[in-house]
Amino acid sequence: MTRITKSLARILVAFGMLTAGERAMAHGPELFTPEHVARLRSVGSAEISPDGRMIAYTVSVPRRPFEDKDGPAWSELHVTDTQGASRPFITGEGSVGSIHWTPDGAGISFLAKRGKDKHRSLYVIPIDGGEARNVLSHKTAISSYDWSPDGSRVAFLATDKKDKSIKKLADKGFGQEIYEEELRFTRVWIGTPNDEDAESRMLELEGAASELHWSPDGKRLVVALAPTPLIDDHLMKRIVVVVDAESGKTIARFDKPGKVGQVAWSPDGKRLAMILAEDLYDPSAGRLMVAPASGGPLKDILPNYDGEVSSIVWQNNDMIMFLGDEGVWTTLQEIRYDGTGRKTHIAVGKAVMFGLRLSKDGQIGAVRGQSDRHPSEVYVMAHGDAEPRRLTDTNPWLADMRFAKQEVISHNARDGLRLEGILFRPLDEQPGKRYPLILTVHGGPEAHDRNGWLTSYSRPGQVAAAKGYAVFHPNYRGSTGRGVAFTKMGQGDYAGKEFDDLVDAVDHLIGIGLVDRDKVGITGGSYGGFATAWCSTYYTERFAAGAMFVGISNHLSKSGTTDIPNEMTLVHATMRMWDNWDFFLERSPIYHVKKARTPLIILTGKDDTRVHPSQSLELYRHLKVLGKTPVRLVHYPGEGHGNRKAGARYDYNLRMLRWFDHYLKGPGGDPPPHQLDYPLEDDDDDDDDDDDDDDD
Repeated sequence: MTRITKSLARILVAFGMLTAGERAMAHGPELFTPEHVARLRSVGSAEISPDGRMIAYTVSVPRRPFEDKDGPAWSELHVTDTQGASRPFITGEGSVGSIHWTPDGAGISFLAKRGKDKHRSLYVIPIDGGEARNVLSHKTAISSYDWSPDGSRVAFLATDKKDKSIKKLADKGFGQEIYEEELRFTRVWIGTPNDEDAESRMLELEGAASELHWSPDGKRLVVALAPTPLIDDHLMKRIVVVVDAESGKTIARFDKPGKVGQVAWSPDGKRLAMILAEDLYDPSAGRLMVAPASGGPLKDILPNYDGEVSSIVWQNNDMIMFLGDEGVWTTLQEIRYDGTGRKTHIAVGKAVMFGLRLSKDGQIGAVRGQSDRHPSEVYVMAHGDAEPRRLTDTNPWLADMRFAKQEVISHNARDGLRLEGILFRPLDEQPGKRYPLILTVHGGPEAHDRNGWLTSYSRPGQVAAAKGYAVFHPNYRGSTGRGVAFTKMGQGDYAGKEFDDLVDAVDHLIGIGLVDRDKVGITGGSYGGFATAWCSTYYTERFAAGAMFVGISNHLSKSGTTDIPNEMTLVHATMRMWDNWDFFLERSPIYHVKKARTPLIILTGKDDTRVHPSQSLELYRHLKVLGKTPVRLVHYPGEGHGNRKAGARYDYNLRMLRWFDHYLKGPGGDPPPHQLDYPLEDDDDDDDDDDDDDDD
């Protein structure tokens, strides 16, 4: 160890390259740090084999900052049996996506761009050994697919090919872009796997396609269609159609207004189950509805459900199994297609689960599950089991970490509404001592935080708790998981009672003696970034520091620069800005900017189309011109509405935590230096070139 410098040791510890003894010498007790967050793996999807004996799953493997070429996480393919004996199938530098079992269960199919592929293609790897082989390519990338029941055909989605003339003109200097008019639609194609000479056939369907599934008899397809490829139309204007697989003729059409989620055939092909919004103004698709596949009215078989259906699968021709988010937990339930015979298999308070899948006989299920001690892993549950059983351990080093206590906290808002959230208590908390708090606000707001794994590059969680902070995740009104009425409580009231709930949560934590009133920070992304901006301006006297991520600062300009203007109007504002200019202005953080005394770091993706980076620039510019409080703006080039690349994620985590340390625990005053002291040794290979001296 004497030959390892302290900075290099920190890197080796973080990325698991030292022995247990060396770790103890180099770092002492294992506490969460940004370096640990940067190496977290998680299960991205899990698919059970038709016979229920094996589960194929993907593992998201983040690139190592300073070691690997920067970029988003890689995705590996692994397979486990139901006893937890797992083995890797495809690993290393690459990306495996959209995994499915072939209908005969003999192989696992996936999408990837490998070798000499020009675009993402369909591959199959045999389960009993052998190399993956390309079974279907297309002239553009395949984005999703579904096997026909007999395995002889593949229905897939692919985007229109670019016009060659556009590229030729661009090469001549005519690279103009006609905004929202040069659209490339996603089409439905049917191809023959393992036949290079066979031409794929496109179905003539109007609109941009998504959510594609074969009927059990292999004669029909159910498809979701939006009028255009624009994300706003995808969110708010999709319809579900059943079409003849040969002719493309529409057999049935389901055009209930509102958001569309998962769609699933009954095994006999007579019915369709769908996760839909209750109406056009429902912020989230979470209602379970059933209709005859031949057409007919949709029936909500869980009317007035005080939760949100997140995943469905038919167990047999009559019964539907579903995962339901209820508060901060997930339940596993079943119900008949007619709304009778409802039964709960896993009750509230036991699990957080995603992506329910069943074997062909409906007797064995696989889910992704997480807890306060680990990110998503593969779980299995057989019919009659009391609870699911964990099979995988993608982060075995977590067993050596010290975890702060995580618990569910309930409290009342000022108007008496019962609210809940998740609290990280400071590690090694001392009775009677008050601690700094970081309020971590989820986006959406049609989302909610579950009592599972909550530590990530943008969420301080266990890292902040290890540094002596309390961290609280509030599920304020407008969050999902508590029924449609609760989710609609924030509509037409930007920054009103929904953000008063945040202050009420802080007051509760102060009231129970945990939090220091003068050392409260706030962070969040997207709508959580809006909350951060609001609490750093309108509620500035209550917050000592803020870290705003891809957040909203001006609803007037946001309305005209976002790619989801209709979604924002229909399920959030409930009005256009020209209907009430004063409302949109007065509910914007910039309107209250003269009050601001909260030191604020603003971080944003430079290529964000959801919340344009100008939202961050506006707030930064006004705060800087006023000069009454510290402010810093950080752009991440190449990132959109959230960071994907390893370097940007790691940098974000470091900057957020340093800002809170400086203003909630440290000296305060002027901001810390804008440079970061990355845990690297000095680079002896640095040359003396200065980019500013370039003559280009």
